[in-house]
Amino acid sequence: MTEQRFDVWAAGDAYERYMGRWSRLVADRFVDWLGVPDGAVWLDVGCGTGALTSSVARRARPRLVVGADRSAGFLTAARTAVAPPARFVLADALSLPVREGSCDAVVSALALNFLPAPDAAVAEAARAARPGGLVACYVWDYAEGMELLYHFWEAASRLDPTAAAVDERRRFPLCRPEELRSLWTAAGLDGVHVAPIEVRADFAAFAELWEPFLAGQGPAPGYVAALAPPGRERLRGALRDRLPVRPDGSLTLGVRAWAVLGRKPSPGAPGAA
Repeated sequence: MTEQRFDVWAAGDAYERYMGRWSRLVADRFVDWLGVPDGAVWLDVGCGTGALTSSVARRARPRLVVGADRSAGFLTAARTAVAPPARFVLADALSLPVREGSCDAVVSALALNFLPAPDAAVAEAARAARPGGLVACYVWDYAEGMELLYHFWEAASRLDPTAAAVDERRRFPLCRPEELRSLWTAAGLDGVHVAPIEVRADFAAFAELWEPFLAGQGPAPGYVAALAPPGRERLRGALRDRLPVRPDGSLTLGVRAWAVLGRKPSPGAPGAA
């Protein structure tokens, strides 16, 4: 089984139904945590459907926030959802279309584990930041903090041992504080700090949770979409049996993200080149 063939991120509306309810809550908490002053220039790398870009535009009073993503489909959704001062560009995280030292804050949401060279991406983000500027991101805690995905992959693996090859808990190592701190430190950033962001989301019924898995956006939905209908139905039942569904059919699930920040050294500062 080839893991990457399930890492499909192209349709903005499908992603919003799958992860949007959590990612937007985390984005607001993340922006507040950063505490960047008003009037700053922000760059959101791997902006996707614009959850973080939107939060910056609404909560941080930026002079400009630019969202960059390599998915044209995601950018179409972002441009529809987020108003000025946000702008969006088609670009790769390893080659950002901005001048060196031109941004007050370079941020990223939930993208780091899907990049082919995360260390190079952090170095490129640091290049774009001004001296003293902020470089920060957050990622899902795939290892321990994603209640939905934990139950999903446990159910899938019991039915199909090959599902373990696609499981984000196994594939994505950049989901713990130690790994994130090391990555930021290796990029030469100062004052590196890692913190958890925890949110919960409500579902009126199991069907509301299950339907986004059928759209094929991301590793778990991609795995579901590849199943034959009988296998898909077996997995649906196994997942429902594992979840804390209330008598009225509703349920609440929690997620945790790890956020990391650091600052680009200023010339003449201790430790600066």
